[in-house]
Amino acid sequence: MARVLVPLAQGCEELEAVTIIDLLRRADIEVITAGLDDQPVKASRGVTLIPDTTLNEALNQEFDMIVLPGGLPGADHLNQDQRILKLLKKMATENKFTTAICAAPKVLATAGLLNGRHATSYPGTLEKLQLDNTTLEVNAVVQDGKVITSRGPGTAMDFTLVLIENLAGREKRKEVEAGLQRY
Repeated sequence: MARVLVPLAQGCEELEAVTIIDLLRRADIEVITAGLDDQPVKASRGVTLIPDTTLNEALNQEFDMIVLPGGLPGADHLNQDQRILKLLKKMATENKFTTAICAAPKVLATAGLLNGRHATSYPGTLEKLQLDNTTLEVNAVVQDGKVITSRGPGTAMDFTLVLIENLAGREKRKEVEAGLQRY
């Protein structure tokens, strides 16, 4: 079974975080949520999320994918956390999935993972960074190898379905999607 880490920072976008966690678990993928500290996470719209563990504890485990929810100031907190940046680089070196949505693709950029790649983000987020070696796209979801990025809360479901397809296959994606009544 695939294992996914979803770090939850104070001020994360709850719609993205909950959609990612929920849909991955519907696909029978093991999801571990980890707070940057040992406190409940107050998300950007005031919803309180209780992480499964702390990031320090999660760092002792192996994961097939890391998924960074966006939102502000959540994405800024992830971007300033050296543990997250180090983990992203380690996972990329191990050819594992590094993924982010909304404002969080800037964390992938800070870690150097968008160099020479195609990516998307919440409008303006990556554009502000003036990434000379990154091709910015406006698609809902952009996959370039094991790096997957997405635009924002409205694309969270599409983003997560792409993650499911990569981790569990097209049939599992179709199964989860059917249960969501998307068509």
